[in-house]
Amino acid sequence: MSTDDDRIAQVEHHFGVRFPQDYRDFLGTTGSLSRFVPPADDFLVIDALDELIGNNEAGEFQRRFPGAVVIGGDGSRELLVYDFRQDTPPLVTLDVSAEDWSSAIRQAPSLTAFLEGFPRTGWNWGDDTEPPPA
Repeated sequence: MSTDDDRIAQVEHHFGVRFPQDYRDFLGTTGSLSRFVPPADDFLVIDALDELIGNNEAGEFQRRFPGAVVIGGDGSRELLVYDFRQDTPPLVTLDVSAEDWSSAIRQAPSLTAFLEGFPRTGWNWGDDTEPPPA
């Protein structure tokens, strides 16, 4: 097992989850990102592995949202979250002030689908029941 795999496994153990393989691959290669994404021109942040535990603890997200792991966001109030209440955890957004899961807005079924569709669609702000297909 590589050092990256060990670090990923430690963070997974902390949250009591197994990250989807495409997210594990992202963490082991790209690692993180923070930039405007054209042509959607929306800002996207995906946190580095070393930031995940601290960022999640700072907002008490596991207490407020059991099964949530925040992995990034829009650089402002919207958080990009894995919903581990489901066997195959989708990505959703939650506002930092959300009180419960009813505020979640589905973004994509996987990180791969999210990253492939994001340049065209940007964030789904809840205007539709589902984001456009990737």
